[in-house]
Amino acid sequence: MKDKLFSIIVLGAVSALPVGAGANEPRLLDGKTVRETVAGKRIYLAVPFGGELPLYYRRDGRVDGSGEAAGIGRFLKPSDSGRWWVDGNRLCQQWESWYEGKTFCFTLAPAGPNRLAWFRDDGEKGVARLGD
Repeated sequence: MKDKLFSIIVLGAVSALPVGAGANEPRLLDGKTVRETVAGKRIYLAVPFGGELPLYYRRDGRVDGSGEAAGIGRFLKPSDSGRWWVDGNRLCQQWESWYEGKTFCFTLAPAGPNRLAWFRDDGEKGVARLGD
């Protein structure tokens, strides 16, 4: 239940993007571009009730997340760490406690200036803001 609530709050329906054939299909990033885009950067995921969840993708393959500013601490552990890597053209990550340590992978596509559309392997999707 806690993981489901976390999915809804943090990575749920942020902004649905059209995915289909032809001109509406997003241009997905390749593996090299995925690594260049996230390594050493903060990625901010919008949460449905306002605020953003910052994720810091360290160059050494570690990822840190803090949900304190977004108010998710009342639902689960407010901060967590894990690891990230690129598998083919997908960004994969595994948290120590969030999602009970389950691995998720994402394809990424440009979604405007300093924005990425993400498509998780379980069907969730949304938009994130690129930080420094």
